[in-house]
Amino acid sequence: MSREYSLEIAKNTLRESGLKVTPSRLAVHRVLFCSDHPLTHSEVAVEIKDLSSDQSTIFRNLNDLVEAGLVNKRELGDHVWRFELIRNHETHDHPHFLCEDCGQVTCIPESTFSLKKSAKFGEVTQVLLKGHCSDCQK
Repeated sequence: MSREYSLEIAKNTLRESGLKVTPSRLAVHRVLFCSDHPLTHSEVAVEIKDLSSDQSTIFRNLNDLVEAGLVNKRELGDHVWRFELIRNHETHDHPHFLCEDCGQVTCIPESTFSLKKSAKFGEVTQVLLKGHCSDCQK
């Protein structure tokens, strides 16, 4: 885990967002906090398998975090919902790369693209690149 997770900050964040602090919700929040890319419900469930949370509780917690404005929920063209913690510095979504072979999603730094609202396209709300990741090309 490259980021340091603070339990107290997480508890305060949940409370300030109007959410009840529960062990399962904290576990889901921690998994998303420590991830460097969007995760599916199944990937989150695998990460907290030691906790006695069932699949539906995990899914409800993910959706509660979305409704509270702490997490983005995106479908990236492959009919799979992915969840990603909204970081303090983010004001909007950033681009993603989806490997068409393995389904791995990678975040692309916003500085890679300079897309703004234009008369030609309107407002761009999501940038998604699809292709074959370096692991799948081997």
